Amino acid sequence: MLKQRLSQKMLQKLSPQQIQLMKLFMVPSANLEQRIKEELEINPALEENPLVHEGEKEDLSAPEEIKDEEDAPSDESDDSGLDSLDVLEYTKDEYDYNSGDSDDYKGKEDKKHTPYAVGKTFHDFLDDQLHLLDLEEKEWQIADQLVGSIDDDGYLRRDLEAIVDDLAFQKNITTNEAEVEEVLKTIQRLDPAGVGARNLQECLIIQLERKHQNADVQLALKIITKYFPAFSKKHYDKLLESLKVDEATLKKAIDIILHLNPKPGGASESSVNHQTIIPDFTVENNNGNLEVFLNGKNAPDLRVSDSFKEMLTSYTKGSIKDKKQKEAVFFIKQKMDAAKWFIDAIKQRQHTLFITMQAIVGFQREYFITGDEMKLRPMILKDIAEITSLDISTVSRVANSKYCQTEFGIFSLKHFFSDRLEMEGGEEVSTREVKLILQEMIGAEDKSNPLSDEALKQMLKDKGYNIARRTVAKYREILNIPVARMRKEL
Repeated sequence: MLKQRLSQKMLQKLSPQQIQLMKLFMVPSANLEQRIKEELEINPALEENPLVHEGEKEDLSAPEEIKDEEDAPSDESDDSGLDSLDVLEYTKDEYDYNSGDSDDYKGKEDKKHTPYAVGKTFHDFLDDQLHLLDLEEKEWQIADQLVGSIDDDGYLRRDLEAIVDDLAFQKNITTNEAEVEEVLKTIQRLDPAGVGARNLQECLIIQLERKHQNADVQLALKIITKYFPAFSKKHYDKLLESLKVDEATLKKAIDIILHLNPKPGGASESSVNHQTIIPDFTVENNNGNLEVFLNGKNAPDLRVSDSFKEMLTSYTKGSIKDKKQKEAVFFIKQKMDAAKWFIDAIKQRQHTLFITMQAIVGFQREYFITGDEMKLRPMILKDIAEITSLDISTVSRVANSKYCQTEFGIFSLKHFFSDRLEMEGGEEVSTREVKLILQEMIGAEDKSNPLSDEALKQMLKDKGYNIARRTVAKYREILNIPVARMRKEL
């Protein structure tokens, strides 16, 4: 039966301007320039400041707080605003500033640049080889379709029947599976070895067939061809019994297999996905004094357009009664307010990022001094939120997709966060510390008799880390370490 009732709820609704500001917090430094360019294109009252040169000091002190209702830009026209002369009441100083006014902070003197990647893709590499083959027109069309269907790992995942249909619908070519498979064999002779395989077993067989055929290679080929399930499950006892060989001979063959490439798509430098990471922060150790720098090289300095300020000044000198003139003034001031708001938003973004990174460095000082991951303290978003007086959601947005350059390497900000784990003595340690110890124990284990999760749990308990077996399994999976059976070696 349906019933009606009254209830009260407290809801917090973010304004469009607050949402835009939150999005700015999430933008990495590498993408900030593009975001600013977009704003420059849609707002003629916003412009780059040609008077500020690279290397000048940047203001990362607390900016004026952005007001959601009064100062936030709005694209909606309000006729009531045109009936009032309040729109003309402003002082020149109100807009006479830019995003790099203060010299409270000295930034890194890096040249502005846009990173880019060069090099051929994996499929370009295959296409180059394809054009060197002596194929008839129909064979070439089939080969082109096959190469286009190969994934980034180098495998052909689509069924040949589906390839036949693709050729019929996309290229109006009538063929059959046998004809396509014959062309596929040609593709499988391309480099890198194993490309075009339909599964891991076929990939390994292709690579083994290309090797110089000696007794060890032939045994390896026999293992993959006839005993692949036993090999993949590391049932070495069954292999020894079935192949009638000794352990040393089997080990040589397995070593050959283990040195093959299970993902031939990543075997060539041409297939590398070039990704450039531009650090958002740099932390330098100056004789024990840790200095934090915010990367501002991709953030052009901004100001409110002089021409818009002059237009507004010229209108305010006279008496404005015409509605069109009022509309023009309203448009000018609206765009100037939007420009001023965006400049303040960028400054607030830079300030928020800076104080957040300062808090992280202060909290993890011992790590930034030594580079020893065992020195990383347990740290969650709430810890940094309390230090900076920021909301946890804001800290989360700042930490997302941001990177920091240290003398020990470049790390994601998420690298410095980890949960707490209480030891038997009551001391709190980072879960990262437990993962590192777990990794070390597995690295030092006897591979002929790998440690089970239960054994690892007991070893951790002996060291004072009281965690459950399922937690050990969870950490092991996070570290991409297989179960004991799959780690077994001869």
